[in-house]
Amino acid sequence: IQDIVDHANVGRSTFYAHFQDKNDLLRSGFGHVLDMPVQQIKLDNEGQLIFDTAVLFQHATGHYEVYRTLIWGSGHDVLISDGHEMLSQKIEDRLALLLPEDYLPPVPLSIVAYSVAGTLLLLLKWWLDNKMPHPPERMDTIFQQLVMPGITNTLSSTRGW
Repeated sequence: IQDIVDHANVGRSTFYAHFQDKNDLLRSGFGHVLDMPVQQIKLDNEGQLIFDTAVLFQHATGHYEVYRTLIWGSGHDVLISDGHEMLSQKIEDRLALLLPEDYLPPVPLSIVAYSVAGTLLLLLKWWLDNKMPHPPERMDTIFQQLVMPGITNTLSSTRGW
């Protein structure tokens, strides 16, 4: 904690006024990062669901050491467990905003969001574990091919939206 407050040029009391510990700080920061791809979830003019994940892979490219520490260091639980929970909730909330209020999906949005979040985070982990063998745009294309047809088919199977 002392290294963090020294680097941020704030006192320990200021740190503890905002965060319980360094993992709380990490969760908070990662939560903000996860907002970036979630804001990319949209419906296009034809009503097709769009989820551009390239922004997350681009961010990881620019912050490789931080992500590497998250995956292989003490932050692993924050990325995999807490990150999954946070991203799932953010995706579920975003989908609920985009879909009609009276729409009843054939699969609960919480399950759809959990699946999408898990796949995205595991792709990110694979990509980082393998030293980013593909550019961010290619990873987004891979995500689109693996995930979006199933999600689109699931959510539009009753043509309620």
